Amino acid sequence: MSGDDELNLLSMQRLFKDFIREFHDVNNIYHYRDELKRQYILGEYNLTVSLSDLGSFNEVLADKLKKSPTTYLPLFETAAKEVADELTRPRPEEEEEVQDIHVLITSNQSPVNIRDLKSDHMSRLVRVPGIIINASGVRAKATSLTLQCRSCRDYKNDIPIRPGLEGFAMPRKCTASTAGQQPCPLDPYYIVPDKCKCVDYQTLKLQEAPDHIPTGDMPRHIQLYVDRALVDKMVPGNRVQVVGIYSIKKMSEKGSKKEKITAGIRRPYIRVVGLEVDTSGPGRSLNKFTPEEEDHFKKLAEREDVYELISRNIAPSIFGSEDIKKSISCLLFGGSRKRMPDGLTRRGDINLLLLGDPGTAKSQLLKFVEKCAPIGVYTSGKGSSAAGLTASVMRDPTTRCFIMEGGAMVLADGGVVCIDEFDKMREDDRVAIHEAMEQQTISIAKAGITTTLNTRCSVFAAANSVFGRWDDTKGEENIDFMPTILSRFDMIYIVKDDHNESRDTTIARHVMKIHLNREQAAVEGEMSIEMLKKYIAYARAKCGPRLSDKSALKLGHKYVMMRTSAREHEHESNKRLSIPITVRQLESIVRISEALAKMRLAAFTTDNDVEESLRLFQVSTLESAMSGTLSGVEGLTALEDQEEVRKVERQLKQRFPIGSQVSEARIIQDFTKQRYSERSVRTVLNIMIRRGELQHRMQRKVVLRVK
Repeated sequence: MSGDDELNLLSMQRLFKDFIREFHDVNNIYHYRDELKRQYILGEYNLTVSLSDLGSFNEVLADKLKKSPTTYLPLFETAAKEVADELTRPRPEEEEEVQDIHVLITSNQSPVNIRDLKSDHMSRLVRVPGIIINASGVRAKATSLTLQCRSCRDYKNDIPIRPGLEGFAMPRKCTASTAGQQPCPLDPYYIVPDKCKCVDYQTLKLQEAPDHIPTGDMPRHIQLYVDRALVDKMVPGNRVQVVGIYSIKKMSEKGSKKEKITAGIRRPYIRVVGLEVDTSGPGRSLNKFTPEEEDHFKKLAEREDVYELISRNIAPSIFGSEDIKKSISCLLFGGSRKRMPDGLTRRGDINLLLLGDPGTAKSQLLKFVEKCAPIGVYTSGKGSSAAGLTASVMRDPTTRCFIMEGGAMVLADGGVVCIDEFDKMREDDRVAIHEAMEQQTISIAKAGITTTLNTRCSVFAAANSVFGRWDDTKGEENIDFMPTILSRFDMIYIVKDDHNESRDTTIARHVMKIHLNREQAAVEGEMSIEMLKKYIAYARAKCGPRLSDKSALKLGHKYVMMRTSAREHEHESNKRLSIPITVRQLESIVRISEALAKMRLAAFTTDNDVEESLRLFQVSTLESAMSGTLSGVEGLTALEDQEEVRKVERQLKQRFPIGSQVSEARIIQDFTKQRYSERSVRTVLNIMIRRGELQHRMQRKVVLRVK
C-alpha cells in the first residue's frame, strides 16, 4: 500500500471518529456517542449505525462504505474502539484493555432478492429479504493466529485472519532459519490454540420469501455468516432483512480433477453486518408496541361490542358465515397455555376444520387468516408431505453433519398454520401431525439426532367431501377422516352450499358490489388489517386469562351430562361412538372461553364467555354431528333434547315391525301429534339412517331393518 493510500485511510478513520462524536439530531442529542458509552458500560460491545445518518453527515463516507465495505468497515470499528477508549476513561485496572467494538449497519436502500444477486454486487453492501430456515450451532473462529515451528520452536505471533469464511493458508517454509543451521523442513508450522484470539460465529440458511418466487420456480437459498453480537439472534422461521457484504468462498469439492475444473470458481455467501426482523406484511412477528397503541388497545377492549367488532372484521368482503368468523376470531386469539407442576403442558391454541362444498370461500378465509395472524404459514395438502409439515433431517454439504430443517408447523411456531385441501393429503402424512396438533411438539429420532421441536401453533384446515359436493344421504361416507384426527379439532364446521333464492340474491348483490366498488369494499370493516393484527399480537403477548371458579363449576356439570348422555346412547345402540366424548371436548370449550376473555383483555372468564363457547361448540361440532358426519358427538345436546330423542327412537322401534315400509311424512305427522318436536323426529330418522337401522326404499319412504 502506498503512502498516499495510508494517509487516505487514516483521514477516513478520523471522519468516522468525528461522525460518532459529533452527529446529533435537531434536539442536540448525540445519539451514537451516548449509545456507545451506554453499551460499553453494560458490557455490550457493539454499536448500531444507520447508513442514512452516515450519509447525512458525510455523503462520500457513506458511499465508500457501501461500495468497499471490506476496506472501510474495519476502519469504522477501529474508530469506534478509539472513541470508546476516550469515553470510558478512567477504567478499573482489570479493564485497562479496551474491547473491540462490533459496528452493525442498518440500511434503507432498496432490497435485492436472492435470485437477483449478480457479479456486480460482489464485495458490496446489499440488503436481502428472506426467511431463516436453518441455523447451525455456535462455533469459534480465529481472528488472529499464533504459529509455532515444530523444528526450531520459533513463534509467529498475531497473524491476522480475514473475516468471513475465506480461511487461511498456512506458510510452507519457516522464516526463522539462520545461517549455519540446517533449514527447517516443509510445512513446519502448527497452530497454538491457547494463544489465538477467537470470536463466536454461526452460519444460517436464508430462503427467498414466498411472494418473491416466480410461479413454477424452486425457492433459492444462500448461506449467511454471522459473528459476535449477531450470534444466536435468529431462529428458523424468522423473516428478516439482511444487510451484509456479498462475498465468495472456495468451493468445497475434493479431488484433483474437480479442483482443476473449479480453480477459478467461488461459491457466494453473505457476511452479515446487520439484521432486521420484518414486522409488516403477511406472516410477520410483532413484538413492540408504542404507548399510544397500548392506550388504543385498552380502550378497544373496554367496548361492550369488541367481540362482534372483531368478528365483523374477519374477511369483511365475504358475505355471511357469522359463526365461522366468530370461531376464527377465537382461533386467532387462542386460549392460555398451561404448564402443570409435574412438567406436563396443556395447549392453548385452538384448531378449526371447515368441511363442505366448493365455492363456499373456505380458501379465502384461510388466506385472510394467514394475512392477519401475527405469524402465518399457508400450505396446500396435496403439495405437503410429512417432512414438509414437520421437520426434515439432511446432511450439511460443508460440515457433512446431519442437521434439521423445520417444516411449515415449526416455522409457524407462535402463530397459525393454514392447510388447504386437507382431505387430499396422504393418510401417512396426516398421521405425522397428530403429535404436533395435540402435544404441540415434533419428536425426531433418526440419523443419530434425538430431539424435540416446538410447534406451538393453531391448525386451520379446509377440506371437501369425498363426493365433491356434500350428500346428506351418504352420512359418514362424505368424509374420509379417522376419528383420531377429528378429535384433535376443537371446532368442526360443515359448510353447505344450500339453494335459497333470497340468500342467493343477497350474495349476488354483495359480490357485484365488491367488483364494482373495490376501494369501498376494502374499507368496509371498522378496523384495518394492520390494526387487527397488532391487537391480536398484543393480546397474545400480554394476556393469559384463566377460568373463574363459577365458570369451572358450570363447565364441570356440563361435561358430566355429556358423558352420561354418551354412555346411555352407547348402551341403547350397542355401538361404540366413532368419536368418544373425552376430556378433549371439555378442554376445547375451556380454550374457547379463554379466547373470548382474551379479546377483552380480561384476567378471568365470565358466564357469558362460557355460554358463548358452549354455543359455538354446539353450532360447529355438534351441528356437524347431527348432519350425519361425525357419529357419536350427538350426545352433547341439551338434556331435554336428549331425553326426547331417546323416547322417539324407542317408540319408533316398538311401533313398526321389521321390513315394513313407512312414509317419512306419516312418521313425522304421528309423532308431532304426540307433542314431540319435528326437529327431534327428523334427528332420530337421520341418525337411524346413518347407522343403517333405516334404509331408503322409495322417495320419502323408509324400511326398518333393526330388531
